[in-house]
Amino acid sequence: MNKLTASADLALADIAADHQTIAVGGFGLCGIPEALIEALKNTGVTDLTCISNNAGVDDFGLGKLLQTKQIKKMIASYVGENKEFERQYLNGELEVELTPQGTLAEKLRAGGAGIPAFFTQTGVGTLIAEGKEVREFDGKEYILEPSLTADIALVKAYKADKAGNLVFRKTARNFNPECAMAGKFTVAEVEEIVEIGELDPDEIHLPGIYVNRIVLNAAPEKRIEQLTLKAEA
Repeated sequence: MNKLTASADLALADIAADHQTIAVGGFGLCGIPEALIEALKNTGVTDLTCISNNAGVDDFGLGKLLQTKQIKKMIASYVGENKEFERQYLNGELEVELTPQGTLAEKLRAGGAGIPAFFTQTGVGTLIAEGKEVREFDGKEYILEPSLTADIALVKAYKADKAGNLVFRKTARNFNPECAMAGKFTVAEVEEIVEIGELDPDEIHLPGIYVNRIVLNAAPEKRIEQLTLKAEA
Protein backbone atom coordinates (compact mmCIF):
# COMPACT_ATOMS: atom_id res chain seq x y z
CA MET A 1 0.00 0.00 0.00
CA ASN A 2 1.35 3.41 -0.99
CA LYS A 3 0.64 5.84 1.88
CA LEU A 4 2.35 8.84 0.30
CA THR A 5 0.17 11.96 0.18
CA ALA A 6 0.95 14.88 -2.12
CA SER A 7 1.10 17.54 0.61
CA ALA A 8 0.62 18.16 4.31
CA ASP A 9 -2.52 20.19 3.59
CA LEU A 10 -4.09 17.31 1.65
CA ALA A 11 -3.08 14.83 4.34
CA LEU A 12 -5.19 16.67 6.94
CA ALA A 13 -7.97 18.16 4.81
CA ASP A 14 -10.46 15.31 5.24
CA ILE A 15 -9.59 14.21 8.78
CA ALA A 16 -9.06 17.35 10.89
CA ALA A 17 -12.10 18.61 12.78
CA ASP A 18 -13.05 20.85 15.69
CA HIS A 19 -12.85 19.43 19.24
CA GLN A 20 -10.32 16.69 18.37
CA THR A 21 -7.44 15.46 20.49
CA ILE A 22 -4.12 15.73 18.63
CA ALA A 23 -0.88 14.04 19.72
CA VAL A 24 2.19 15.85 18.36
CA GLY A 25 5.72 14.45 18.46
CA GLY A 26 8.81 16.45 19.36
CA PHE A 27 10.96 17.58 22.26
CA GLY A 28 11.42 21.32 22.36
CA LEU A 29 11.77 22.08 18.66
CA CYS A 30 13.66 18.85 17.95
CA GLY A 31 11.76 16.34 15.86
CA ILE A 32 8.58 18.35 15.46
CA PRO A 33 6.37 17.88 12.37
CA GLU A 34 6.78 21.46 11.13
CA ALA A 35 4.81 21.15 7.89
CA LEU A 36 1.96 19.21 9.50
CA ILE A 37 1.58 21.78 12.28
CA GLU A 38 1.37 24.53 9.65
CA ALA A 39 -1.18 22.47 7.72
CA LEU A 40 -3.25 21.94 10.87
CA LYS A 41 -3.23 25.69 11.42
CA ASN A 42 -4.41 26.19 7.84
CA THR A 43 -7.44 23.95 8.38
CA GLY A 44 -8.84 26.50 10.83
CA VAL A 45 -10.10 23.82 13.22
CA THR A 46 -10.59 24.98 16.81
CA ASP A 47 -11.13 23.75 20.37
CA LEU A 48 -8.27 21.28 20.06
CA THR A 49 -6.74 19.31 22.91
CA CYS A 50 -3.04 18.88 22.15
CA ILE A 51 -0.85 16.22 23.73
CA SER A 52 2.82 17.13 23.38
CA ASN A 53 5.91 17.35 25.54
CA ASN A 54 5.85 21.13 25.14
CA ALA A 55 3.99 23.87 23.29
CA GLY A 56 6.69 25.14 20.96
CA VAL A 57 7.79 28.76 21.04
CA ASP A 58 5.79 31.88 20.29
CA ASP A 59 6.12 31.74 16.50
CA PHE A 60 7.07 28.14 15.79
CA GLY A 61 5.81 24.64 16.44
CA LEU A 62 2.57 24.45 18.41
CA GLY A 63 3.11 28.12 19.26
CA LYS A 64 1.55 28.85 15.87
CA LEU A 65 -1.70 27.21 16.96
CA LEU A 66 -1.66 29.11 20.23
CA GLN A 67 -1.31 32.39 18.36
CA THR A 68 -4.47 31.60 16.39
CA LYS A 69 -6.21 30.31 19.54
CA GLN A 70 -6.99 26.94 18.00
CA ILE A 71 -5.90 25.06 21.14
CA LYS A 72 -8.23 24.97 24.15
CA LYS A 73 -6.21 22.49 26.25
CA MET A 74 -2.58 21.39 26.48
CA ILE A 75 -1.50 18.10 28.03
CA ALA A 76 2.23 18.67 28.35
CA SER A 77 5.34 18.32 30.46
CA TYR A 78 7.36 21.50 29.86
CA VAL A 79 5.85 24.81 28.76
CA GLY A 80 8.41 27.43 29.77
CA GLU A 81 9.48 28.71 26.33
CA ASN A 82 6.21 30.24 25.20
CA LYS A 83 5.05 33.67 26.39
CA GLU A 84 1.72 33.44 24.58
CA PHE A 85 1.10 30.13 26.34
CA GLU A 86 1.78 31.86 29.67
CA ARG A 87 -0.49 34.78 28.82
CA GLN A 88 -3.41 32.55 27.80
CA TYR A 89 -3.05 30.30 30.83
CA LEU A 90 -2.87 33.17 33.34
CA ASN A 91 -5.89 34.81 31.71
CA GLY A 92 -7.95 31.63 31.90
CA GLU A 93 -8.04 31.20 28.12
CA LEU A 94 -6.13 27.90 28.05
CA GLU A 95 -6.59 24.74 30.08
CA VAL A 96 -3.33 23.02 31.06
CA GLU A 97 -2.72 19.51 32.37
CA LEU A 98 0.92 19.26 33.44
CA THR A 99 2.27 15.71 33.40
CA PRO A 100 5.70 14.40 34.42
CA GLN A 101 7.76 13.69 31.32
CA GLY A 102 8.23 9.96 31.85
CA THR A 103 4.59 9.57 32.81
CA LEU A 104 3.52 11.39 29.63
CA ALA A 105 5.60 9.03 27.51
CA GLU A 106 4.16 5.98 29.27
CA LYS A 107 0.59 7.33 28.98
CA LEU A 108 1.01 7.48 25.20
CA ARG A 109 2.83 4.14 24.95
CA ALA A 110 0.21 2.40 27.07
CA GLY A 111 -2.61 4.00 25.12
CA GLY A 112 -1.11 2.72 21.89
CA ALA A 113 -0.74 -0.75 23.39
CA GLY A 114 -4.37 -0.88 24.49
CA ILE A 115 -3.57 -0.59 28.20
CA PRO A 116 -6.18 1.69 29.83
CA ALA A 117 -4.15 2.73 32.91
CA PHE A 118 -1.04 1.93 34.94
CA PHE A 119 0.44 2.51 38.39
CA THR A 120 3.53 4.68 38.90
CA GLN A 121 5.42 6.13 41.85
CA THR A 122 6.02 9.39 40.00
CA GLY A 123 3.95 12.16 41.56
CA VAL A 124 3.06 10.36 44.79
CA GLY A 125 2.48 12.91 47.55
CA THR A 126 2.34 15.87 45.13
CA LEU A 127 -0.36 17.85 43.34
CA ILE A 128 -0.07 15.34 40.50
CA ALA A 129 -1.68 12.70 42.74
CA GLU A 130 -4.76 14.75 43.66
CA GLY A 131 -7.97 12.89 42.82
CA LYS A 132 -6.14 9.74 41.67
CA GLU A 133 -6.32 6.27 43.12
CA VAL A 134 -3.39 5.37 45.38
CA ARG A 135 -2.39 1.75 46.03
CA GLU A 136 0.46 0.13 47.89
CA PHE A 137 2.74 -2.47 46.31
CA ASP A 138 5.64 -4.02 48.27
CA GLY A 139 5.38 -1.28 50.88
CA LYS A 140 5.47 1.60 48.38
CA GLU A 141 2.65 3.89 47.25
CA TYR A 142 1.71 4.20 43.59
CA ILE A 143 -0.84 6.37 41.81
CA LEU A 144 -3.08 5.20 38.99
CA GLU A 145 -2.54 7.13 35.75
CA PRO A 146 -4.99 6.82 32.83
CA SER A 147 -3.48 6.22 29.43
CA LEU A 148 -3.76 8.62 26.49
CA THR A 149 -4.98 8.19 22.94
CA ALA A 150 -5.61 10.77 20.24
CA ASP A 151 -7.92 11.22 17.29
CA ILE A 152 -4.94 12.21 15.15
CA ALA A 153 -1.19 11.88 15.70
CA LEU A 154 1.26 14.14 13.85
CA VAL A 155 4.82 12.84 13.91
CA LYS A 156 8.21 13.54 12.35
CA ALA A 157 10.63 10.90 11.07
CA TYR A 158 13.86 11.00 9.10
CA LYS A 159 13.01 8.37 6.48
CA ALA A 160 10.05 6.25 5.40
CA ASP A 161 9.19 3.75 2.73
CA LYS A 162 5.88 4.09 0.91
CA ALA A 163 4.26 1.58 3.26
CA GLY A 164 4.86 3.97 6.17
CA ASN A 165 7.67 2.12 7.92
CA LEU A 166 9.63 4.83 9.75
CA VAL A 167 13.25 5.48 10.64
CA PHE A 168 14.02 8.24 13.15
CA ARG A 169 17.29 10.12 13.48
CA LYS A 170 18.98 10.10 16.88
CA THR A 171 17.28 12.29 19.54
CA ALA A 172 14.67 13.47 17.05
CA ARG A 173 12.95 10.16 17.78
CA ASN A 174 11.89 11.40 21.27
CA PHE A 175 8.08 11.22 21.71
CA ASN A 176 7.32 10.48 18.05
CA PRO A 177 6.90 6.66 18.21
CA GLU A 178 4.67 6.90 21.28
CA CYS A 179 2.49 9.58 19.66
CA ALA A 180 2.21 7.53 16.47
CA MET A 181 1.10 4.45 18.40
CA ALA A 182 -1.47 6.40 20.41
CA GLY A 183 -3.11 8.02 17.40
CA LYS A 184 -6.25 6.52 15.88
CA PHE A 185 -5.07 8.10 12.62
CA THR A 186 -1.37 8.90 12.23
CA VAL A 187 0.29 11.17 9.68
CA ALA A 188 4.08 11.15 9.45
CA GLU A 189 6.20 13.95 7.99
CA VAL A 190 9.53 12.67 6.64
CA GLU A 191 12.65 14.04 4.97
CA GLU A 192 13.23 11.11 2.63
CA ILE A 193 10.99 8.48 1.04
CA VAL A 194 12.22 5.20 -0.43
CA GLU A 195 10.51 2.33 -2.19
CA ILE A 196 8.97 -0.55 -0.28
CA GLY A 197 11.65 -3.12 0.45
CA GLU A 198 14.57 -0.67 0.48
CA LEU A 199 14.67 -0.40 4.26
CA ASP A 200 16.46 -3.15 6.13
CA PRO A 201 13.90 -4.56 8.59
CA ASP A 202 16.45 -4.19 11.39
CA GLU A 203 16.70 -0.41 10.87
CA ILE A 204 12.94 0.24 11.04
CA HIS A 205 12.05 1.96 14.31
CA LEU A 206 8.27 2.04 13.86
CA PRO A 207 6.28 -0.39 11.68
CA GLY A 208 3.99 1.07 9.04
CA ILE A 209 0.95 -0.52 10.68
CA TYR A 210 0.89 2.53 12.97
CA VAL A 211 1.05 5.05 10.09
CA ASN A 212 -1.87 5.95 7.83
CA ARG A 213 -0.30 8.65 5.67
CA ILE A 214 3.15 10.07 4.96
CA VAL A 215 4.13 13.45 3.55
CA LEU A 216 7.51 14.60 2.28
CA ASN A 217 9.23 17.67 3.72
CA ALA A 218 12.72 17.38 2.29
CA ALA A 219 13.98 20.70 3.66
CA PRO A 220 12.58 21.35 7.16
CA GLU A 221 13.72 24.47 9.00
CA LYS A 222 14.88 22.59 12.13
CA ARG A 223 15.04 25.75 14.19
CA ILE A 224 17.24 25.78 17.30
CA GLU A 225 15.23 26.56 20.43
CA GLN A 226 18.05 28.17 22.41
CA LEU A 227 21.25 29.19 20.60
CA THR A 228 24.13 29.85 22.97
CA LEU A 229 27.54 30.85 21.74
CA LYS A 230 30.74 30.95 23.72
CA ALA A 231 31.70 34.51 24.60
CA GLU A 232 34.90 35.74 23.05
CA ALA A 233 37.86 35.83 25.43
